[in-house]
Amino acid sequence: MLEEVRIQGLGVIDDAVLELSPGLTVVTGETGAGKTMVVTGLGLLFGGRADPQRVRPGAERAVVEGRLTVPRGGRVADRVLEAGGDIDDDVLILTRAVSAEGRSRATMGGRSAPVSLLAYLADDLVAVHGQSDQQRLLRADRQRSSLDRFAGDDLSKAMKRYTGAYRRYREVSSELEELVERARERAQEADMLRFGVEEITAAEPLPGEDEELLAEETRLAHADGLRVAATTAHEALTGDPAAAEVQADVVGLLSAARQAVGAVREHDADLAAIADRLDEASYILTDAATELASYAESVDADPARLAAVQERRALLTQLSRKYGATTDEVLAWASTAAKRLGELEGDDERIDELRAEADELYARMDAAASELTEVRSAAAERFGAAVTEELTALAMPHARVSVRITTGEEFGQHGRDEVELLLAPHPSSPPLALHKGASGGELSRVMLAIEVVFAGADPVPTFVFDEVDAGVGGKAAVEIGRRLARLARRAQVIVVTHLPQVAAFSDAHLVVEKSTEGLVTESGVVRLDRDGRVRELSRMLAGLEDSELGRAHAEELLTNAASDRAYPAA
Repeated sequence: MLEEVRIQGLGVIDDAVLELSPGLTVVTGETGAGKTMVVTGLGLLFGGRADPQRVRPGAERAVVEGRLTVPRGGRVADRVLEAGGDIDDDVLILTRAVSAEGRSRATMGGRSAPVSLLAYLADDLVAVHGQSDQQRLLRADRQRSSLDRFAGDDLSKAMKRYTGAYRRYREVSSELEELVERARERAQEADMLRFGVEEITAAEPLPGEDEELLAEETRLAHADGLRVAATTAHEALTGDPAAAEVQADVVGLLSAARQAVGAVREHDADLAAIADRLDEASYILTDAATELASYAESVDADPARLAAVQERRALLTQLSRKYGATTDEVLAWASTAAKRLGELEGDDERIDELRAEADELYARMDAAASELTEVRSAAAERFGAAVTEELTALAMPHARVSVRITTGEEFGQHGRDEVELLLAPHPSSPPLALHKGASGGELSRVMLAIEVVFAGADPVPTFVFDEVDAGVGGKAAVEIGRRLARLARRAQVIVVTHLPQVAAFSDAHLVVEKSTEGLVTESGVVRLDRDGRVRELSRMLAGLEDSELGRAHAEELLTNAASDRAYPAA
């Protein structure tokens, strides 16, 4: 709630501080003292239009500063912290300054903020109903949300069913739209993948085949050289058995060396060690010679096989240029492509599934939306009757408030309904939008009646009314005071009034005092005690603060109002 508001340089107000409290606070004062500037200042504080003509003559700027209690964890506190503002011990400081040249500046929690942010916060903080400043309930979205809360649990349950179907329907529709719009792209991608998979499948590459073929091609291409080299090395080791003359060979010479050393090895340990090494060398060379002979026989020039290998390698090289540097990478691409191809080819089935689900969700959403319309229509009837009854007691006996619910074709977050509050001020007048169907004073009373009926359903913590009692008196004024007090049981209510019948119902009474120069001084707003309230009500009743008759009447008003608040009507 609002704890304190300081206004400087606004209209006739020089410097004034309003100390506010819970319940009903009334602001009174003589004509021209600046009572309405209090409402104007509150409007500025919560993002209202800045009019440089409202800056007091001689002042550089008008400044309004408000101190509010804002519990942490709520939407307002979260938004302030997101914007970089500070909330100290659940206290938020808002400031709005308007220069005489028309420049406007706002701060929130010690941090500069756009004026639009103050207006955004105002939706959850205050409802201002002034002669020319009717906020909040004139907006269609607020009227709909307020009616929904007024409708109670029946609408909450229907809204829960609708919201579930609506959100899922949007998700399914979005996915379906994306799949249908990308059908051509998916077809092109599928054709490309299918061609690649078929090309690789036809080639039937094997893991590591490219490396094996490269080795085989190199061997076939050099078959003659490999065979000659192996034969020459074999003959060098063991000689040529077909030669007519016996030639010295490595194995034969080594055998002679072994025999010579072996005959005397037992006479010298060092020589015996050498003999062992000659034996080992003999075994190794004999094995090598055997393997060379076998290798030479296996090497055979095969031009046909060489051509086949080269052709196969050319095919694999062609695949590697498209799908991977190696055969293994080509096979990996084919595996991934086959999976993706399966997904693409399954999109048609997915589209059919989504269409079926969308049809089912549409039917559920349509049924839930119709239920919302039905519940809202019933609540609208109750609401219209209740507000109309309130207006009868507020000196508007011929006025009638109704709710027009227009059901469209398009589904929205809250159904298909548009909600508009209508007012027919006279039996012969057609129902019109609230701001078109009533004058400023009448509209304030209409808003009071609406807020009283909505009380608890539309939980705004602070309400501000300016001249809600304009044009009425007597019993109607008492009824206005009674309803303001009723509203103040659930919220903080600030009222600018000129009627003592209304002021008598207040929990706190502030008076704006007018200086001799016609300006409000720094101490121009005074909080009245019991005796002060009696004097002020006497002034408002008789024009004389010390009139005995006026004071007696004031005492009677206060006593009756206190009794009424103590025993509220059911």
